[in-house]
This record gives sequence, C-alpha cells and structure tokens, in this order.
Amino acid sequence: MRDIALLLAFVAIIPIVLRKPWTGVLALAWLGYMNPHRLAYGFAMDKPWVFIMVIALFIGLLFLPKDQRGKIPFTRETNTLLLFIGWMLFTTFFAVYSDAAWEQWNKVWKIQLIIFITLLLINSKERINALVWTIVLSLGFYGVKGGIFTILTGGAFRVQGPSGTFIAGNNELGLALLLTVPLMRYLQLTSNSKNIKLLLNVIIFLTMVAILGTQSRGALVGAIFMGFFLILKSRKKFMLSMLAIALIAGVFAFAPSSWFNRMNTIETFEQDESAIGRINAWWFAYNVAKARPTGGGFETFRYGMFRIYAPIHDNVHDAHSIYFEVLGEHGFIGLTLFLTLWLFTWLSASQVIKRVKGHDDLVWLRDLASMLQVSMVAYATGGAFLGLAYFDLPYHIISLVIIAKVISIKATTTK
Repeated sequence: MRDIALLLAFVAIIPIVLRKPWTGVLALAWLGYMNPHRLAYGFAMDKPWVFIMVIALFIGLLFLPKDQRGKIPFTRETNTLLLFIGWMLFTTFFAVYSDAAWEQWNKVWKIQLIIFITLLLINSKERINALVWTIVLSLGFYGVKGGIFTILTGGAFRVQGPSGTFIAGNNELGLALLLTVPLMRYLQLTSNSKNIKLLLNVIIFLTMVAILGTQSRGALVGAIFMGFFLILKSRKKFMLSMLAIALIAGVFAFAPSSWFNRMNTIETFEQDESAIGRINAWWFAYNVAKARPTGGGFETFRYGMFRIYAPIHDNVHDAHSIYFEVLGEHGFIGLTLFLTLWLFTWLSASQVIKRVKGHDDLVWLRDLASMLQVSMVAYATGGAFLGLAYFDLPYHIISLVIIAKVISIKATTTK
C-alpha cells in the first residue's frame, strides 16, 4: 500500500515540477529528509526516485523562460563553498581508500548540486517558506513519531531514523532534529494562524522529546545550547521558556534510570569505552592531517589507517565529530575552508538582522536569520560530538542565509 501511495505521489508531483521547476527543490528535500521510499516494504524501496526527480527538474529548467530564470548569488559563502567542494574533489584523488572515497564523493557532489539549484530557484519569501515547511514536515515526521514513541515506552528504547539513510542512527537523527527545531520556531513566529501556532507547539515539544529519546549524548549537549539560543533569539520568549520548563520537568519525572545512566557518562567519559573510542579517533584525525596535507580522503576512518596513525591501533571508531571528520578526511586546509564557510554564514545572518531593523514588513527576514543562527549553534555544538559533515540540511541552512541576505539587500536598497 505504501509503495503504491508513493508511486501515485510521484505521478502527481512530476507534472508540477516540469511546469514549475522550483517545486522540484521541495520534492528533493522531501525525498532527502523524510526518505519516504525507506518506509515502504516492496518495489518502492530501491527505485531511483531522487534520480527521476532530478531529471524532471532539469527538464523543467531547460524549458523555463529566460525571464523566469534566477541567478546563483556568488557571495563570499558561495565562493567558499565552491572552494571547499573543489578541495574535497582534489583530496579524493589522493584518498587512501580510493574506491570507497569516490563512492562517497559521488554522494557529496550530488548533494551540493542540489544546494546550488536551491540558490538558483528559491528566491522569494513564498518559496523560502515552502522549502522550510517541507524540511520541517519531512524531519518533523520523525520528531513527532519519535516523541510519541518515547512517551509511550517511557524512554526505555532509543529513537532511530530510517535505515539506509544519513539519519539512520540515533546520533545522526538527534542532530538532524536539533537543526530542525529552530525552523519550526521560525514558522511559528511568522504564522498568522492560531491553529498552526498551536500545532507547531505540539510538534516542537514532541520533537524535543524525540531528541532526548535518541539517548544521544552529543544531541543532549547540542539541545542545551540550542534551547538557550532559541529562547534568546526568539520574540515572545515566555511561551518557549514555559515549554522548556515543562520538558525538563517531564525528563526528571518520567525518564528511566537507564537514560540518566547514559547521560551521566558525559561527566565520566574517561571510564566510557565509546568516549575513549571517539577521543582515539580524534587523535587519529589530527595525526593523519599532520602527516598528509590532503588528509586521508573520504572514508579514511578504517582499520588499516588506525594501525598507523591512532594512539590505540585496534580501537577503530568513526569520527563522531563534524570537525574531526573533515580534518581527518581533508586535512587542515579542508577544515579551514569548512570553518570559514560557517563563520561567513553566521556573519551574513547577523548582517541580515541588522539590515532589516526598523523595516516592519521585513520582520520575517529577521526571524528567519535569527532562527538559522540557532540552527547553526545546534550544528556547531551537537556536531562537535556527532559526524554529519556532509548531510544536506546544514548546507540548506547556508543556502537560506545566502538567499535571505540577497533579498534583504534588494528590499532595503529600493526603499
């Protein structure tokens, strides 16, 4: 039944994408974040849905009138992202595990292609809101589902994402949901409907419960910082403060002892095998970057390399950190480009907030830039302990900041 439903959805969506290519960006976001094909049980699971949608999008672009075609804004963020992509391609030529590296590069460049198509086609308030709603509903599905599951089971089991995806693991899902909560808040701030505001209250609460239900320590650290900045950056802070208090009270009242035992290992990391493995992997990444200017290339966190560069040779571990993931795979140059990209993005979001101050009709841009900064805080803090350096969502956040900057400049210079 799910397979047929997905097929029918595609049959309905493809003609729309052919007529309005920008809707293809939304469809790809839906496929990339919700992964509806991974929820099916039959023929739909392994069909190339994304490839089909990309083909439809490009056909639509090919026949789109010139006066309706946008332009990719080449800002400092865009240029730095291009340099980062180029450097990742360069390091792939020197990757230790060549076959695996090229396979990963094949995923990464496709993600980045969609990001640049986003920059090309999403160029108005209506299209921005449509994209944000698509992301929120796609990942919010797992937030609501995971939150209900956590409440019904008393938090005794970990919340996981759909298998075979970027967010399959509890850590990865926790970080993805963290980045999504501020986008939910943006929609709530800019909505004129009381019912939608109330609905988003429920979704935010359940998503936060789901984040705790992942039992991811990295996500917990990110949630603390994200929650603080979410309240700090929001208008109407009282409601969010009450929501946070209710959530904290609920955790202390109903969370099982197993959850507290796992979270307490943050303070006793030196006795935790998983934490020791992460630290070993971080030293490994540093040693690889110090020995190889191009890093080890994609997929370098493997036994053969650990035998050479890790302090504990047989304790092979994933990076579990966006910073050490980039450092180990692309060296110090790659990490510098990665950090510079995020620094520029933060500064541009701050510029948007400052530029639209005093323009009542551009309050939505201030809210958008503020909430995108909250997502950046979640990524910077939670990502320090979780490895999602190449996941789509952080780069969608970058693209939204770039688009917001372009719109704010046009809107304020014409007045």
